[in-house]
Amino acid sequence: MTLEIIGISVLWLFLFLYVIVASIDFGAGFFNAYSAFTNKQHILTNIIQRYLSPVWEVTNVFFVFFFVGIIGFFPQTAYYYGTALLVPASIALVLLSIRGSYYAFATYGAKINHRGYIFMYGLSGLLLPASLSPVLAMSEGGFIKMANDKPYLDYWALFTSPLTWSIVVLSLAAVLYISAVFLTWYADKAGDVKATELMRKYALIWAGPAIVTATGIIFELRAHNAEHYARLLDLWWVFGISFLLFIGTVYLIWKRRNYGWAFILLVGQFFTAFFAYGFSHYPYLLYPYLTIYDSFTNESMAIALIIAFIAGLGLLLPSLYLLFRLFLFDKDYVKGKSDYHA
Repeated sequence: MTLEIIGISVLWLFLFLYVIVASIDFGAGFFNAYSAFTNKQHILTNIIQRYLSPVWEVTNVFFVFFFVGIIGFFPQTAYYYGTALLVPASIALVLLSIRGSYYAFATYGAKINHRGYIFMYGLSGLLLPASLSPVLAMSEGGFIKMANDKPYLDYWALFTSPLTWSIVVLSLAAVLYISAVFLTWYADKAGDVKATELMRKYALIWAGPAIVTATGIIFELRAHNAEHYARLLDLWWVFGISFLLFIGTVYLIWKRRNYGWAFILLVGQFFTAFFAYGFSHYPYLLYPYLTIYDSFTNESMAIALIIAFIAGLGLLLPSLYLLFRLFLFDKDYVKGKSDYHA
């Protein structure tokens, strides 16, 4: 296995972990806002706040690692994607600032109950994946073009492409589905029957759109990037495993059984699909201009980065485990019998 493959695999793993952790976070914010506007806040707010209180400070660590790593391992990505990402990255920073401000005031200051703040917090959770997900569409080619040997983003092509909007819709559906399944499990652990039933309903509602939009992207690629589409078809059996795991999750949620196993199956579903997509994209970082071999850093830097990232992963994963074990799933904390303040 070459250093290039090791480097991109480590980065893809960090991105996957961010997708899972951030999806729970973003979806929780949306469900909190939705419950406030449907007068169901008394059912969900306590559960959601108990989850967010100890977790919000570590959510974006994986995202920071990924962005530092992608520039460190593949410096030319800054040249091709830098200008193209100026607008979506700026929007994402503003949205992250809104969420960070809400968290800080809600955790360290007075409780924020004004519906306007709750709405901004919930809406930002949906706008963040919507603003970042078009990067996947850009990587498929046809949107970042060259003029006078300089890359530029064709906004008209990007925002009129069915592929772009398919990816955006998938990101929204996946966020709400992942979050709903996890919060169903969490509410069940808390012994909150009403919250469990409500989140279970949301999980079943969003399961359909999540799988339909994921399938739709594959068909959109057939017209947009025939080479990538063909490679996806070669991995049909991996996506078949992912679909079976999806069926398992929905079955357990439907039967009101083993919500913890339902979430584990969900993580397995997204893990197999996420890495199958990444493998089918290999070796391109941007069709047709950039591959992992064209832009890789020097060997010494690559080895240092790989060691640093593996060490970081070795620190973050046990930290998350302890966070979940000592706080989120502590038998007193999960039932609201003790408070945590970061």
